[in-house]
Amino acid sequence: MAQYLLSVYQPVGPAPDPEFLEPIMRDVDALNREMQDAGAWVFGAGLHPTDTATVVRAQGTEVLITDGPFAETKEHLGGFTVIEAEDLDAALGWAGKLARATTLPIEVRPIQH
Repeated sequence: MAQYLLSVYQPVGPAPDPEFLEPIMRDVDALNREMQDAGAWVFGAGLHPTDTATVVRAQGTEVLITDGPFAETKEHLGGFTVIEAEDLDAALGWAGKLARATTLPIEVRPIQH
């Protein structure tokens, strides 16, 4: 089985109000259990806000360290799930469920081994 990274992209800004976020988190938890029961779920995690990010970049013989995300954008990587799936179609099926649960865009990429 191949592994796929399902990246969750969320808008920049404060977290939604609890009354909006709580049902989404219940749906995500239920989907995580469904993926685990199906043997598809490998690993997943949410990330701290982008203001906690640090970028390390090699430039010649120097290593530059800067605060914040790599690029200015209106969306950022908010979390991810690694799954095992029979093929891309199966991975896209899980990604569709994750998109519905989170109400956010999901990027699907195969993992190289």
